[in-house]
Amino acid sequence: MTTTTKVILGLVGAAAVGAAVGMLLAPEKGSDIRQNIKDSAGKWSDKLSEMWQNGKKTAEKASSRIQTEM
Repeated sequence: MTTTTKVILGLVGAAAVGAAVGMLLAPEKGSDIRQNIKDSAGKWSDKLSEMWQNGKKTAEKASSRIQTEM
């Protein structure tokens, strides 16, 4: 895992934790907070999955180009 990947994952993780803590400290009913956390986690999961797929495609294209040039 490269340094850039580690930094990006660290930032994403920190943002997720910050969002969860912010929701927990908000003056809302517990059931509303749990639903908000569940919804946010689903959105984060979808975005991370999309980012992973885009990165995988980019890496495959780069690998293909390198093999073609050799």
